Amino acid sequence: MSNCFVCQQKGKPVKIVTLQNLLKTEVLAKLNTTLNYFFCGEENCPIVYFNQQGQIFIIEELKVPVYQKDKSKNIPVCYCFNWTRESIYQKIKETQQNDVENSIKAKMKAQLCACEIKNPQGSCCLTNVHQTIDNYSSEFELLNDDEMIVLTQN
Repeated sequence: MSNCFVCQQKGKPVKIVTLQNLLKTEVLAKLNTTLNYFFCGEENCPIVYFNQQGQIFIIEELKVPVYQKDKSKNIPVCYCFNWTRESIYQKIKETQQNDVENSIKAKMKAQLCACEIKNPQGSCCLTNVHQTIDNYSSEFELLNDDEMIVLTQN
């Protein structure tokens, strides 16, 4: 069973290296590196990581805030390149273009990302970045111009 014990959401497997880098020092001793851990991305659940033996790690035990569990504007969306909800919004508003995803993709191609050790979900943030941009679509009109997405304010 890989469902969260609190919300019953199916957990996403994460590597031990993710937990080793993101758990606070004082709780690292509880980490059993021989077990498999899962990430709970349910917004209203306090559990971030759990294993099948019943061990859990909650939000307060992480060094960083968790995008899926905190809807604040200054929460990281991209942990590797420091994009927050607010900075993504401001970039789109100021430039009238959606070049955030392309910027991240270029840095990924140059192998400058470290998602496994910086992002609590233990994987790439592009889905979260795309979702964040979609959430702002009510304030901007999306127009396709060849391969570039141009955003104009309504």
